[in-house]
Order: sequence, then C-alpha cells, then structure tokens
Amino acid sequence: MLTPQQTALVQATVPALEAHGETITRTFYASMFAAHPELLNIFNPANQKTGRQARSLAASVLAYAAYIDHPERLGGMVGRIAHKHVSLEVQPEHYPIVGEHLLGAIATVLGDAATPEILDAWAAAYGQLAEIMIGVEGGMYTQAAEQPGGWRGFKPFRVTHKVQESGVIASLVLEPVDGQPLPPFRPGQYLSLKVRVPAQERDQIRQYSLSDAPNGRRYRIAVKRELAPQTEPFAPGGLISNYLHDDIQEGDELLIHTPAGDFFLQDSDRPVVLLSGGVGITPMLSMLNTLVASGSTRPVLFVHAALGASAHAFREHVNEVARIYPNIRKLVYYTEVGAEDRPGEHHDEAGLIRLETLRPHLPQGDAEYYYCGPEGFTRAVEVILDRLNVPAERRFTETFGPSQSFAPVLAPAGAAD
Repeated sequence: MLTPQQTALVQATVPALEAHGETITRTFYASMFAAHPELLNIFNPANQKTGRQARSLAASVLAYAAYIDHPERLGGMVGRIAHKHVSLEVQPEHYPIVGEHLLGAIATVLGDAATPEILDAWAAAYGQLAEIMIGVEGGMYTQAAEQPGGWRGFKPFRVTHKVQESGVIASLVLEPVDGQPLPPFRPGQYLSLKVRVPAQERDQIRQYSLSDAPNGRRYRIAVKRELAPQTEPFAPGGLISNYLHDDIQEGDELLIHTPAGDFFLQDSDRPVVLLSGGVGITPMLSMLNTLVASGSTRPVLFVHAALGASAHAFREHVNEVARIYPNIRKLVYYTEVGAEDRPGEHHDEAGLIRLETLRPHLPQGDAEYYYCGPEGFTRAVEVILDRLNVPAERRFTETFGPSQSFAPVLAPAGAAD
C-alpha cells in the first residue's frame, strides 16, 4: 500500500516526468525488449519506430500520477486498459517485467534526482496499479471463457468471404473452424488477430473493429490497407494490413481472440448520432446494423466523412438502410468531389465536417454521440460537440491508433497497421 509520503513523492515528480517523459519511455522500451524480446510478440513495432507508443505511455504515466490519491476516479481508464490487455493476452507475469524496466528507465534518465525514496514510491505506486489491473483482467478472462461459446486465448477461424469495400478497405467474414456458436459482442467492440507473416520471426497482434450486428454464427471485420506514408519515403506500409489484403484469401485460417473493447452502443432510448471518418465507419456500421436488427425506432443520424468515392466503404448498404427505415438518415461528406459524384447518392456535402452543415440534420432531443476515426477527425468532432454543449455523459469515442492523451501502461496499440 502507498503511504501518504509516497503518494506525495509520486505527485512531486510529475514535473520531471513531464519534462523527460518521452525519453524515459523510450529508454524503458529499449531496455525491456533487449531483456525480453519475446514481448515483441505483443507490442506493435510500427508504433515503436514512430515514437507514438513512447508518447502514449508517457501520457498514461502522467495521468496515473495525477489521480494516484483518488484511485476510484481511474475506473474508466482501468476499463479501457483492461480490454486492450485482455485482447492481447497480457498475463500477470508481464507486470513485474514492466515494473522493473520502467523504474530502471526513471533512474537512468533522472540520474541523481531519482533518489531511493522516489524510486521506492514509484515502485509502490506501480505495484498498486498492477494489482488493480491483474484483478480486473482476471475477471474478464474468466467471463470471456465461461460465457456460452467462449474460449481462452486465440482460436482458429476460417475466412469464408473476402469483399473489397473500397479502394483501401476489405471485409473479412470469419467463422470458427470448430463450428461452435459464437458469443455475442457489443456493437462497437473489436477482434484481435494474431498473425505470423511469412519470413517474419515473430507473431503480430492487431485489433480490427467488428462491422456487423451479432448473429452467433460469424464475425465480420473491415481492414484498411495502410500504405507507406508519403512524408517518410523509407517507411514501410502496414505489415499486417497489407498481408491481410494481399495474401489472405477465402478458405485461409486466422487466430482470433474473443471480442473486447469499452466503446459500444449504450442501452437507452435516446436518439443516436453516429459520426465516422475513414475506416472509423466499421464500428458505426455495427451499431447501425444492430439498431436495424433489433427493430429499434430510435432516431439515427449516420454521418460519414471520406476522402472521396474511391475511399467510401459500404456506401450502397448505408444508402439502402436510410431509404428503407424512416427513423434513419445519413449525411456524407467528401473532401474531394469528383465530376461523376452525385449529391444524395455518393455524398451530401463537400468539404470537411462542420457544425453549420451538420446542425440542420441533427435529431431532436438529447442525442447520444458516437464518433470514431483518425485523431484529426475526432478532434474536429470534439470541437463541434463543445459548441453544441453536449455533456460528457452523452459522448462516446474511440480513436484509431495510440492516443496521445491516454494509453495503457502496457500499451501495445494494435490497429495502426
């Protein structure tokens, strides 16, 4: 247990961590992987190279220190971390490894400023967090395995259908090889895939959102091909996304974890606004299809922002749903409008999503807002919701890729490639 003196010491070191946080976390990762290369089977190496993982971990450490004297306020943070850890099969034995190298990195970077008392305080703080996480994750592992149709670890699934949904997004329909019924999931959650790309020495784990309503027989995900960034001429494209696009075919098998994630459609009667950017459409499509399948009469506005027609996935399906169901409307933004794009069929608005063009379409009443997409898109939506005075309890979001304001202590963000 943390003593009051240790709590004060941890909080007193926050300015030092703010000044050196990314250096500390880079040192931590280098040290840990050198001593335990087997953990590279869990962490996404692409995020190590770009530095996004180090920045995410630094932000997480600071967030934990800020609330260390009020652990009850960490509930949402703990839940999101736990879902990600469970999807990656993080185990109790990983926590001492992380703690050892995190404390070692703090000592290395801060030097003489990291006194024995400060290191002891951080060891106690980390031990407290690890105990909380291990308990929560243990319960989630048990629940996932013991639910009807559940399983432990990664289970083989067969790709029964592969569909090109846009120029960069492909759907994979997955059915369990053993033919057993599947457990349900909450619309908005994701699957973890464990993949060994030929000629690669390690497994890689990635998360992809489920893109259809639960049906107990099959899962569907949609994968965006991550191309090499134009701003980094020697950087490769996404290893796993390109492998799934180019090499995985119908009939092939993939290892799948039980669904996870704390971003999902809430049980309520409020109107729903679903906002997505790019491949962020996948969890929104799961929510939309679930509302349709359940016979819900909740007013729904489905808002999607795409670069253009070639990047617009699931267009015909959403158009058809909006045509058939009077409680569902759609609003599509194209950043680039082509000469053959027809308003109402391909897109409804040109340019970026803006409050002035969104406001006339919003449903009456206290709507719930769900939004998902790249970081820039979610920031833009946040500004709009601020101007609409939407309270936090009616906002639900997920950003694809590691967040800069929140990430797990063990933070292997998986959907980046």
